[in-house]
Amino acid sequence: MMIPFALIFSFSHQSAPSHTVKHKAPVVDQKSNLNGRVFIIMYHHIKDGANPMFRSAAKFRKDLERMYGMGFRPVTVTDYVNNTMKVPSGKTPVVITFDDAHDNQFHILKDGSIDPKSAVGIWKKFADEHPDFPVVGTWYVLPNLWGQEKLVQKKIEMLQSWGSEIGNHTVHHGDLRKMSDATVMKELGDMNLRLQKLGVPANMPFCPPYGSFPKNKALLKSFKYKGTTITHSSACQAGWCPAYSPNDKKHFSKYFMLRLHGNGRQYGIDWWLNEVQAGRCKVYKAL
Repeated sequence: MMIPFALIFSFSHQSAPSHTVKHKAPVVDQKSNLNGRVFIIMYHHIKDGANPMFRSAAKFRKDLERMYGMGFRPVTVTDYVNNTMKVPSGKTPVVITFDDAHDNQFHILKDGSIDPKSAVGIWKKFADEHPDFPVVGTWYVLPNLWGQEKLVQKKIEMLQSWGSEIGNHTVHHGDLRKMSDATVMKELGDMNLRLQKLGVPANMPFCPPYGSFPKNKALLKSFKYKGTTITHSSACQAGWCPAYSPNDKKHFSKYFMLRLHGNGRQYGIDWWLNEVQAGRCKVYKAL
């Protein structure tokens, strides 16, 4: 699906300062922009390698450092879709999401500590050093749930205690577009019910594998399954660009959120942060 560049980019022209600033200049100005774009970043593996789904531990740490320096502060998908993104004045919300619940996202060592090379370990250390950038994000999970079965409940509770949320990513990670309504309901419904038993709120965010939506898009919102109503509060794309502001009533949709890849390729996080710094992409800034 192609989106016209006019919708992807917002341009601004700023003149260079005419005087020397003796103190350290802010990376971003403090002018608010409630209609600017919102970064919803999609990570998969935190590991070395050339695969576009991989982000090395060192580069993930640099992502956090760069975003922090540019004034980004983390919120959840639910904060975004409900337009309740509570970040300081002049700061920019960012939604950090993780798909598939790989072990390298959240691993606990034998001594009970968090693996410092895992995504959570890296982010938690950064958050301890920068309390205004807490481990607040959205984790779209599969049944493997980070690979340590006996620690699943503990991990979910830890993430929730920091302000993160858990989302549904289906049972088998299949292409929903190719499935019957009954199969789609089973994929979404069984995982939703499983997560509810682990303390995840019933009306949880949802992420279709591969960004492939079912033919019957009404199933993204709610349906009857096993004697109960299954609901999901939102649905996101696999993505290639920042999402629309929730104040942009013409383009914003809770059930078609755009995301961008957490990698160094074109239209990945490095590329889009460069666009922001160059003034070619206007991002949301809080009042």
